[in-house]
Amino acid sequence: MASCVSSCSPVVRFCQKLNRLKTLEEDVMATSLKRCLSTVDLALLGVGGMVGSGLYVLTGTVAKDTAGPAVVVSFLIAGVASLMAALCYAEFGARVPKTGSAYMFTYVSVGEIWAFLIGWNVILEYMIGGAAVARAWSGYLDSIFNHRIQNFTESHVMRWDVPFIAHYPDLLAAAILLVASFFISFGVRVSSWLNHIFSAISMAVIVFILVFGFVLADPANWSAREGGFAPFGVSGIMAGTATCFYAFVGFDVIAASSEEASNPQKAVPAATAISLGMAATAYVLVSTVLTLMVPWHTLDPNSALSDAFFRRGYSWAGFIVAVGSICAMNTVLLSNLFSLPRIVYAMAEDGLFFSVFSRVNPVTKVPVIAILVFGSLMAILALIFDLEALVQFLSIGTLLAYTFVAASIIVLRFQPDKSSGSSGGGGIKTDASSTPSLNQSGQQVDPSAAVNETQTFAQDGGEMKEYESFSDKLQLVERQKAVKERRAPGLLKACWEPYLGRILGDCEPGEVVAFSVLALMVSGVSLCAVLVFGNNQLNLPVWSFTLLLVIFSLVFLLSLALIWVHEQQPNHKTFQVPLVPFVPGFSILLNVFLMLKLSPLTWIRFTIWVAAGLLVYFGYGIWHSKEGLREQQGQDVAACYVVLPSGSLVETVQNVQPEGHTLSTHTPTHDNPPASR
Repeated sequence: MASCVSSCSPVVRFCQKLNRLKTLEEDVMATSLKRCLSTVDLALLGVGGMVGSGLYVLTGTVAKDTAGPAVVVSFLIAGVASLMAALCYAEFGARVPKTGSAYMFTYVSVGEIWAFLIGWNVILEYMIGGAAVARAWSGYLDSIFNHRIQNFTESHVMRWDVPFIAHYPDLLAAAILLVASFFISFGVRVSSWLNHIFSAISMAVIVFILVFGFVLADPANWSAREGGFAPFGVSGIMAGTATCFYAFVGFDVIAASSEEASNPQKAVPAATAISLGMAATAYVLVSTVLTLMVPWHTLDPNSALSDAFFRRGYSWAGFIVAVGSICAMNTVLLSNLFSLPRIVYAMAEDGLFFSVFSRVNPVTKVPVIAILVFGSLMAILALIFDLEALVQFLSIGTLLAYTFVAASIIVLRFQPDKSSGSSGGGGIKTDASSTPSLNQSGQQVDPSAAVNETQTFAQDGGEMKEYESFSDKLQLVERQKAVKERRAPGLLKACWEPYLGRILGDCEPGEVVAFSVLALMVSGVSLCAVLVFGNNQLNLPVWSFTLLLVIFSLVFLLSLALIWVHEQQPNHKTFQVPLVPFVPGFSILLNVFLMLKLSPLTWIRFTIWVAAGLLVYFGYGIWHSKEGLREQQGQDVAACYVVLPSGSLVETVQNVQPEGHTLSTHTPTHDNPPASR
């Protein structure tokens, strides 16, 4: 048995290395970046990340092909679904105000390799998202000039006839990305002001669309003569919801910018709520106006809004809409270029990515090298790939990040409390003077209460004190009861102890929650797989399809219930997601469902990208990880000095070995022999 344990110990240590957590410094507000963003700045960054080409393209596409006028309901449901993911980001962004967004949140609560893979996929998401928006920006501008730019490029520059890439190099899209990267490298304040300008123009155009559009609205376009409000039924509304969900991708730029926020504990949750509310309102109202102006089945999917005004005889209004759409795309472009280098910077700062990208310019206080390098890579993608190929690969990284952030919220909320009240509840260091301790049964004991109890029982002479009155006895019993009911996070709640104590009472704090989160993820993936593939690809009989749905649904709900019956960490001064674990749990279910709806080709590309990421991690990141270096420093030689009774000094040096190894001690020779310790 001992030989088996010793042979497995390298594997155990290797797994522990892969799953080590990031240790945050006590002052989480300390940063080499510049903290200057207000709530308004963050909210406008979030709006810019969400309200872009989707408002001018997606509304018309979903209305015509998927949901009809009921696209309004699709956007509303998608907004509520996005809110669940946004709340998880808001709690983490306020509690851990460090740049890195989903990467940082996963590193703090789940483990290193998972954090690296999330960061690696978020990098791809931002690169492809920026390239896709630049390509859409170029195509929209080209359509205004009757495709003269495309015709000139194909005739005088180059034309390709190669599968999987564009027919011609989009020089305009690449140029706009390079120019935007150049401006963003001047600092966060310049980026913020550029975003303010484009957001202001975009919002002014949206107000114009709403006011003038409602003037031209005709309720007959929602009548039964035109197909009714929901011509595709409930299935069309839900299919539209899956597409509209991607319109709200972009709010994570707020969490990615939390290290540059002046007061992240308040600004990040407020900005997330404001930006998501504004984006949802804009999408719902604009889709209402669009389907009331012209019949939904006559919409032009490529330029629905401007075409609707053209068809109503207001060509000048269509030009204003085109200007607004370009400004809106600029805000999305800036959002992607703003977030991407900060994810790279966070990974490089932790040693998991090449250290050159962690350098911050001393003047502009931004990672200039990361901005210019990844802005150039984004420009290359926009140059050679067409919009359709880029968009197909955009969603999977985002949904994977949302899933891990939701799981991280559950893990962090129910793990043993490591945070002190410093820095607005964001610190991770413990304070022995103020942190409650655990008694033998795992219950949380307040040190002050323990002191009072000791004073009650002890006299000056050390003997038991006689109770002076019945009221003294009553107060002591009440105090002991209050101490007993305060249990540590991750342990079974006191009210459930009589029912589940025999089964779960002996588990370590957070152990049951960790296994339940794993069961939650597995059952969620299985349930969604049955829903997506059960009838079509797998051709399951009705009885087995129903049985599998019931089994996986019960396991999913049972996992949520097991998590819920455990104690959470006490309330912090920062924002917290309500109804944990139910809100993150259903967010995980929704994200997994949408991921499984993606095409097989997307999954193949995703697998190749993950394989490339694993090569980077095992070739560089695992060897340069700062957490790994911190662990090695903990195993270095430590020296202490022991004063013997005779007054001589003995130096005792001892190596800190991994658990299970013998400690070696070296004692130098001095005047007197070493005393036993």
